[in-house]
Amino acid sequence: MSRISEHNRQLIIQAASEIFADQGYAATKIIDIAHRAGLPKPNIYYYFKSKENLYRSVIESVIDPLLQAAQPFYENGDPATVLAQYIRAKIKVSQQHPHASKVFASEIMHGAPHLPEDIAEKMMEQTLQSSTKIQDWIDQGLMDPVDPHHLLFTLWASTQTYADFDWQISKVTGKEKMSQADYDLAAEQLTHVILKGCGVKAS
Repeated sequence: MSRISEHNRQLIIQAASEIFADQGYAATKIIDIAHRAGLPKPNIYYYFKSKENLYRSVIESVIDPLLQAAQPFYENGDPATVLAQYIRAKIKVSQQHPHASKVFASEIMHGAPHLPEDIAEKMMEQTLQSSTKIQDWIDQGLMDPVDPHHLLFTLWASTQTYADFDWQISKVTGKEKMSQADYDLAAEQLTHVILKGCGVKAS
């Protein structure tokens, strides 16, 4: 039963991610999520109790991997390795969670009215850790004196664009869907630009 429950929860979260991304929080109806998931409406309330709880689960489905992507900042002292791992992990999040990424982006663009405080605190803690590590590298002469916050803003924008602006990317590339090779190339090219632009020598 636990495997069935987890399977149903993931079906619901995926369906909710798609509809929240298309319609926004206010316009989304539970019945539409149920139809998209192929489950009865009572099942949604059984697993999540409310639309608010389901929305939080959608946000968490992308925040958790985003926070995990920053783990190299806690574990490795080499800027070339850390930044390369971070970029690749962030690209992977955009590849695997495109709809939830759009939901998160829309939430932030609207002033984060539904973002739970504990999630916001985790994000700020991770940002502080990452920017502090970047400043440490600068102080040690391991990279050029760039602004840590603006470097992070650049990394966020350039990796999440593959999820949040996939329509634009599809139009420009002429591809309905990016291949694994496309994502790999994006990670490699962005890593090259960031390391070179920040004066980081690859280890």
